[in-house]
Amino acid sequence: MFNYDKAESMTERAEFYEEKTTEEITGAEALLRCLIEEGVDTIFGYPGGAIMPVYDKLLDYKEKIRHILTRHEQGAAHAAQAYAMVTGKPGVAFATSGPGATNLITGIANAYLDSVPVVFITAQVVSSLIGTDAFQETDIIGISMPVTKWNCQIKRAEDIPEMVAKAFYIATTGRPGPVLIDITKDSQTGKLPFRYKKCRYIRSYNPYKPLKKKEIESAAIIINHAEKPLILAGHGVLISKAENELKEFAEKTGIPVAVTLLGMSCFPTNHRLYAGMLGMHGNLAPNKLTNEADVIIAIGMRFDDRVTGNLKKYAPEARIIHIEIDEAEINKNVSVDIEINNDAREVLKYLIPLVNPNSHERWLREFRINDKIEYDTVIKPEIKPEKGPIKMGEVVNVVSELTKGEAIIVTDVGQNQMSAARYYKFTKPNTLITSGGMGTMGFGLPASVGAKVGKPDIPVIAFLGDGGFQMTIQELGTILHYNIPVKLIILNNFFLGMVRQWQDMFFHKRYASTELVNPDFVKICSGYNIPAERVTERNELTEAIKRMLDTDGPYLLEVHVEKEGTILPMVEPGASVSEVKISK
Repeated sequence: MFNYDKAESMTERAEFYEEKTTEEITGAEALLRCLIEEGVDTIFGYPGGAIMPVYDKLLDYKEKIRHILTRHEQGAAHAAQAYAMVTGKPGVAFATSGPGATNLITGIANAYLDSVPVVFITAQVVSSLIGTDAFQETDIIGISMPVTKWNCQIKRAEDIPEMVAKAFYIATTGRPGPVLIDITKDSQTGKLPFRYKKCRYIRSYNPYKPLKKKEIESAAIIINHAEKPLILAGHGVLISKAENELKEFAEKTGIPVAVTLLGMSCFPTNHRLYAGMLGMHGNLAPNKLTNEADVIIAIGMRFDDRVTGNLKKYAPEARIIHIEIDEAEINKNVSVDIEINNDAREVLKYLIPLVNPNSHERWLREFRINDKIEYDTVIKPEIKPEKGPIKMGEVVNVVSELTKGEAIIVTDVGQNQMSAARYYKFTKPNTLITSGGMGTMGFGLPASVGAKVGKPDIPVIAFLGDGGFQMTIQELGTILHYNIPVKLIILNNFFLGMVRQWQDMFFHKRYASTELVNPDFVKICSGYNIPAERVTERNELTEAIKRMLDTDGPYLLEVHVEKEGTILPMVEPGASVSEVKISK
């Protein structure tokens, strides 16, 4: 008789399930077997009453599925997202009914806006009680509908395999995103004859369109005649695993490559064609020169407000080619000339033979001129200050130099995020894990857990603000519990830094509710048995970072930085990207 526990491959297990179609098991066990068949080996979650049958069965599968008990459901959601971003596999998060489920919502919305495949599984009260306002009953289907790619509620055990298969297919195909399955308690305890078959097709869902060859050929003609072309590369490049194709395309055409925040790491920052980061706090050259470009090739990105600035003044001279897998993003904010609604990698593979070799040296020279202005005015004073308090940028720069740009960098949101994105020299794909569309404070700490669980052999360093850190500080308990060797750097300015910056620039320095009275972070870490130290002087910084990096296990470094620092350059609200400021 076939021994499931000794199955050597997923194929063997799938065959086993197909053979034993009459085996009756509970819905809770079926759920776990479904996850195993989808290649899931890690779940982030938090138990509760309605999901107890699943957690009970989880004990029987602990050799096949690792469960990471976070200290809050939001932490589970962020960890699952980060896990998905670094591994390329869908993340999975569990929560119970009621507040357990609603505590996931911020994380679900975060994954939705950032196009990350996460399968969220929540429990629900027994079917007969739905609609009665039973204890810990909430309509999580209705609540989550605007921030999920797809959701469903399961009231019968026999529906579990089909719904799980659909969930994974929808989450991982086309433009990826979060899905949610809500499973009633009675469907977890009910029995079904188990058989699992992966989903390969849904009639009403068509994630991939035929390659738009005519449009690509038209795009090639425009690119070949361009004098000032500019590539805008976003998260879609990473999602489609098109980093090599992007590099080949850029090198053949000689076109500079600017990246979005989530597109960071899709193109090496040390490459001669790297033009910098776009956006409100992006680099001077790509922002200023966007409005001089005659052709813009946007690849796997959406023209959100942080990238475009004032839409009425955006890229007036450019013909725009938009390569984007999500049709809804094309012509949504910016009218484009060539619409290519396909996967970025497939488009680039077809496009590369059609474009002519070129160099665009004169155009590139304009980028270098602006780079020099930004370096002298903004970057050098930030990363190589000669006096005054420690700056965020110099902390990031030291970490970048010591890690040679090869670590996975996780950030929270705010000034710490922009400093990390601007001054860490990324050399490998999928090495910036941050909250883009939602800008979720508190993301960094639990995300560092998920990133390290997903990539245990790569250093994971989190840059956190003192405000954001305290929003999810309880996840230090998760780090303690599993001895997760993440390196945490709190850039402590005793302010909600980015909000304070706006108050400084636009509200006459009226600092309303942004100055923080912080606890002793080092002492708090001692309670969690996590080594920690504090740096207040510049001459202590490099050696402290070395100690952190050389320490096995987790480590927290609190660095007291400039209290009223300003992240520059900046495109002010309502301004054109070409009006980017490099001074206050």
